[in-house]
Amino acid sequence: MSTGADGGSDGDTGQLPSFPTQGGRPPDDRGAWVTGPPAAPPAAPASGLASGQASGLAAAEAAEPGGFPPLAAWVVVRLVAGRELAIRLRSKVFVITTAAFLVLLVGASVVISLLGGHESAKSVGFIAAESVLADPLEAVAGGLGVDVATREVPDEATGLREVSDGDLDVLVTAAPSGLRVTVKEELSEDLRGVLAVLARQQVLDNEISVLGGDPARVNETVAAAGLDVAELDPVPDDQDERLFLGLASAFLIYMGLMLFGPAVSQGVVEEKSSRVVELLLSTVRPWTLMAGKVLGIGLVALIQMVVIAGGGLIAALTTGALELPSSEATGTVIWSVAWYVIGFFLYALPFAAVGAMVSRQEDLGGISSPIVLALIVPWVVGVSILPGDPDNGLVEILSLVPLFSPLLMPMRIALGVAPLWQLVLSVLLALALIGLLIRITGRIYHNAVLRTGARVAFKEAVRRA
Repeated sequence: MSTGADGGSDGDTGQLPSFPTQGGRPPDDRGAWVTGPPAAPPAAPASGLASGQASGLAAAEAAEPGGFPPLAAWVVVRLVAGRELAIRLRSKVFVITTAAFLVLLVGASVVISLLGGHESAKSVGFIAAESVLADPLEAVAGGLGVDVATREVPDEATGLREVSDGDLDVLVTAAPSGLRVTVKEELSEDLRGVLAVLARQQVLDNEISVLGGDPARVNETVAAAGLDVAELDPVPDDQDERLFLGLASAFLIYMGLMLFGPAVSQGVVEEKSSRVVELLLSTVRPWTLMAGKVLGIGLVALIQMVVIAGGGLIAALTTGALELPSSEATGTVIWSVAWYVIGFFLYALPFAAVGAMVSRQEDLGGISSPIVLALIVPWVVGVSILPGDPDNGLVEILSLVPLFSPLLMPMRIALGVAPLWQLVLSVLLALALIGLLIRITGRIYHNAVLRTGARVAFKEAVRRA
């Protein structure tokens, strides 16, 4: 086949037609002659991730020439954290554990309020002949801190019947050797002590009268005598309540870190074993993926802590189980929440690193055991030493160690033995360690997260790429 001047075909020789050109360029697909500079190549189509049809992460990193512009790293972190937050807040594990801890704290507050409430006064009856003993009994009971209520009964038979019916706790009558006490079942130890003192006092009064003295004057002189006690290190009256608040705060922090710390490493291993991480890291940087995962799980942990701690504090103050000033109790809880957040990042970052170093969930137990041990040690030290010795020097030093501070400092804050300078120093040291851990764990995550098979050695994981 040959081509004529008009571009038509003169036969069916099977050859492609050729076209004369203008300026060295062929006509376009409509047959029009094209002039001018060469047209730019068409823009590359956006990938599915970049267009938002997958996770929305593709546009977060540097795009290929002609693609969409990259998003900032913090946007990637926000997207990953939002995904973790949305998924875990709707999980049954989160709902069940939050509800269980909240019910446990509210129930404990109610039980403590019921068991620790003031007992009703013991009712003590006297017949008319011994009614003069009512005032001395109340005076002795007041001095010993025992709450009693005295009343007169018509006769001994009536008093015995009331004791038998439970309307009267104790009936006191005269006896040759002192006092005769009648109870239904058993005389309590505190009331036994009060009545024993009263009996001895009556015998002493009788002897004073026999000797010609004035028992009332002697009793006044004796009552005026007392002890002048100088306490060099006095124990606060609310020490037990402070201890309870400190132990409860440390327990919640301990359980929260034990639940959500390993959850970070388990999530990393799950994505790594399913090869999802390979797809994600094709579009985002490793450190942004790790930061988003840690931040997202941390927000879930914070929400749970706020709900549990806030609900428990309200229940304790409402039921009267905690009689500390509300401002002091609230301040302790706020400090505990702050230490929970700090502690989460102190432990979650290493958990993320060890998760990147293995490929199976079964391998996590051995490689993460040092982190778990570092979490158990301060809890055991705190609950073993602080209840009996709040000012212990060893605990004071250990509470400044960043990995121990999240559990020991809330206990010391609740007990009122942590000075301000120690609080500031412990926070600064913990934040400094978090900054160092971000660099180290980010490098480990970058070097190990795409490695499958055998566990990645620590030296190999931390070396520079």
